[in-house]
Amino acid sequence: MDPILKRHPLSPLFAPNPMHLWESKYVFNPAVVYDGELFHMLYRAQGADMVSRMGYAVSTDGIKWNRMENPVFEPKENNEMYGVEDPRLTHIDGKYYMTYTAYSPENISIALASTQNFITWKRHGIVIPESPNKDAAIFPEKINGKYVMFHRLEPDMWLAYSDDLIKWNNYTKIASPRKNSWDNVKIGVGGTPIKTEYGWLVLYHGVGEGPRLIYRLGFMLLDLNDPTKILKRSETPCLEPKETWEKFGGVPSVVFSDAIVEYKDQYYVYYGGADNYIALATIKKEEIKNWIEN
Repeated sequence: MDPILKRHPLSPLFAPNPMHLWESKYVFNPAVVYDGELFHMLYRAQGADMVSRMGYAVSTDGIKWNRMENPVFEPKENNEMYGVEDPRLTHIDGKYYMTYTAYSPENISIALASTQNFITWKRHGIVIPESPNKDAAIFPEKINGKYVMFHRLEPDMWLAYSDDLIKWNNYTKIASPRKNSWDNVKIGVGGTPIKTEYGWLVLYHGVGEGPRLIYRLGFMLLDLNDPTKILKRSETPCLEPKETWEKFGGVPSVVFSDAIVEYKDQYYVYYGGADNYIALATIKKEEIKNWIEN
C-alpha cells in the first residue's frame, strides 16, 4: 500500500498578509530546513504587482511560525524581472544553498544563491540556462565524487552533475509521466532528497489530466550510489487536493511541495495549497519503511 500524508490539524499554517503589499495576494511553495534547534522557511509570495518574492519565517516546532515583515530575497537581476520562484534549500559544508527559478520575459531558468543566516544572500547566477526549466533541488552530499541536482525539462525529471555547484553538465533523464496514471502530464521534484538506509527518498509532484490540471504528490526511492535508478515509485498519490483551500485559489486543484524535513520519528512535508496558503502534512518514518520493504 502506498504511503499517505496526513494533513496537520492546524493546516493551513498561514495565509497572505493584506498589511504587506509584497505578500498580500498569495503565499505558497515554501522551502524548509531544520537545523537541530529551529525550523527555517523561505516561502514564495506575491502581492498586487504579481512579482514573486521570498519571505522568511522561523519556528521552534515547525507548526507555529514568526514571519518577517519584509522579503529577504527579491528580483535583482534582469533575468529575474518577473520574479524569483519556488526555492529549495540544501545544507552543504556550513552553508545553505538555494536553487530557485529565475523568471524573465526571455527565460525561465535555474539559478543558485547561498546564505548562512537566511537574511543576507550571495547570488551565483543562472546555473542551468536551458529554458524553460524549473524544479531544481541539490542532493545533500556528493555521489561518486559529484554534486547532483534535480531539474525539470518538461515533462520529465532530470539529473545534472557538477564539481563546484556552479557548472552543471551530463544531463540525464531519470523519470517521465506515466500514461493512464495520476502523474500522466508532467512531473518534478519536491524538496531536497533525504538519505535513508534503503536509498534516496524523493518527494515529487505529478500533474494529471482532469476537467483542469491537478497537482498531486508522490514518492520515489532512488539507488544510493546511482540515483538514475528508480527502486520504487508511488502508484497512487500520497496527497491530492481535497480541502476547499486546496481546490480553489490562485491556481485551483494544487498541492505543491518544495520541502520534506526529517523531524524525530516523522517526515514533515510543507506545501502550497492552490497557490494561496502554506500547509503541513506529515507521515511517520515507519510508514515509509513499510512501503519500501513491502
